[in-house]
Amino acid sequence: MIKSDFHTHTSFSGDCETPMEDQINKAIELGLEHFCITDHLDLDYPERYGYFDLDVGPYVDRVLEMKDRYKDKINIYLGIEFGLVPEEGVSKRYEDLANNHPFDFILGSIHTINWKDPYFPDYWEGKTRHEGMVEYFDTILASIRMYNNYDSLGHLDYIIRYTDIPADPGRNKELLFDNFEYKEYSEVLDEILRHLIRKDKALEVNTAGYKYGLGSTHPGYSVLKRYKELGGKLISIGSDGHKPEHLAYDFDKTHDLLLATGYDAYVIYKNRDYEFVKL
Repeated sequence: MIKSDFHTHTSFSGDCETPMEDQINKAIELGLEHFCITDHLDLDYPERYGYFDLDVGPYVDRVLEMKDRYKDKINIYLGIEFGLVPEEGVSKRYEDLANNHPFDFILGSIHTINWKDPYFPDYWEGKTRHEGMVEYFDTILASIRMYNNYDSLGHLDYIIRYTDIPADPGRNKELLFDNFEYKEYSEVLDEILRHLIRKDKALEVNTAGYKYGLGSTHPGYSVLKRYKELGGKLISIGSDGHKPEHLAYDFDKTHDLLLATGYDAYVIYKNRDYEFVKL
């Protein structure tokens, strides 16, 4: 049983309306032991899409207040989700924030590619599905080569939420479904995974893929198996839950998926240092 959720959101995130205490109380109800709040900060997010800023000072104060208030019921961790881009100025601003606040965990995710979000149709204009995905994976690699002060790479194949995924009836949707053919993108994906391993970074297993009806986590079976083959050991687990009902989403399936791909533990973070937790 997985009892740690290290990717969750509250009303401090621009895309979430759930009060922090509601999320914490649901985590307690679910029997979680470790609960990390990782609200969004996407510096330089295109204004035409909306708001992904975060008032970091009040956010940090609030999480630390909750951490103390609920310390006898659940372990709460101060996290943040940085929306990475391969821009030196943005990376410097993230570096300053990371060094000036007592974060337990920093999740590095990529939500925009050349100032476009694949959630919106304008990203896909003039691109094939393959071209859009290659550009996304290339941006991930460029971003993590430029910025190193994070702990885990979030939802590696986030982009597939917004593509048409052809179902393969020969696959076991409950366990082994892959949302794209790994071999199509193996060169860049292998380099991303090798980079994480060299830098001692975790690969996030994001269970929102189940919530979105994709049949697996972000990433799925083939990426997790390849990460293991290359020597990857650090797996963080998060629901990406923006509502109480999405916390610890399909953690039972995720448990089985990790066992099937050769893992026997995942990691949690405290004071930016990881420890292994047995599955």
